[in-house]
Amino acid sequence: MSDSSQFFEQFNDLNVLVVGDVMIDRYLTGNVDRISPEAPVPVVHLKDRNNRLGGAANVALNLKAMGATPYLCSVVGEDDNAKVFLNLLPKHQLSTRGIIQSKERVTTVKTRVIANAQHLLRVDQEDTHDLSAKEEEAYLSNIRDLLESKDINVILFQDYNKGVLSYSVIRAIILDAIKRDIPTAVDPKFKNFWAYKHVTLFKPNLKEIKAQLEQEVKPELETLRHASSTIKSKLGNSLTMITLSEKGLFVENSEGEARMVPTQPRLIADVCGAGDTVISIASLCLALGISPEETALLANLAGGQVCEKVGVVPVDKHQLQVEFELLKAGKFAKS
Repeated sequence: MSDSSQFFEQFNDLNVLVVGDVMIDRYLTGNVDRISPEAPVPVVHLKDRNNRLGGAANVALNLKAMGATPYLCSVVGEDDNAKVFLNLLPKHQLSTRGIIQSKERVTTVKTRVIANAQHLLRVDQEDTHDLSAKEEEAYLSNIRDLLESKDINVILFQDYNKGVLSYSVIRAIILDAIKRDIPTAVDPKFKNFWAYKHVTLFKPNLKEIKAQLEQEVKPELETLRHASSTIKSKLGNSLTMITLSEKGLFVENSEGEARMVPTQPRLIADVCGAGDTVISIASLCLALGISPEETALLANLAGGQVCEKVGVVPVDKHQLQVEFELLKAGKFAKS
């Protein structure tokens, strides 16, 4: 195995182009001590309102937390929520350079109502139609300017099916990556699942796999190996990683060697954002050429770590390195 302390330091030298759907994760938190007389629903006494970066922006936060430099490219509206989003970026030392504003879209906001430590409700504001020809041209131009001006080590696609990553946009970016010999990593969604031909790392979750394949898929090595084989035959990707929620991860390398990585014991508070964290860590490992086996171990630990915290939060690099060393030494233990 490689020297983990060395590659944790090497993460600091990486530039990552993040493309995909961004959003605001808004949290309304308070207390409930009565039921509404108007309907059988709880009345929340609002105590706090909190806006956080979500979607591909949360991926950028995770990359930043690991020491890498993310270049975030997406499209938001020209509404009040866009102002909120654009104001959040510099507060987290993220550039607004790659963000395009459009009158044709609303900025995506996921509002979660939480009371007495329970998630009561989520309200979504969003557009899901594909970018217009004008928006697409501006978006791809922005991406190519960054590819020309920055030494990008890996391109990460974070797809939430909100319309930024249309089929034509996906194909154009992958072609640019191939021309420049830049590895690509994808966290797909249901729409355009099969558009990511010739990517390097493809990371769906089990639910997405079940929706796309006619064959039965269970969180078991043989059925996952069969599913991975089907994916590779259609996409021509080098690596497949499938997240399995509480069952951990499945990973298959370019030689067809596959394994499952189980989760470590954790006190789970909230699974929101775990997939963002997994693809962030996997992308950094891909850029450094770290083995798929170690990549899976590290990404799985990182995903589990953020599940211990309420809300969408980035990974803690120091904690991750400590846990990774303990895991390799066979001493990891959480209760």
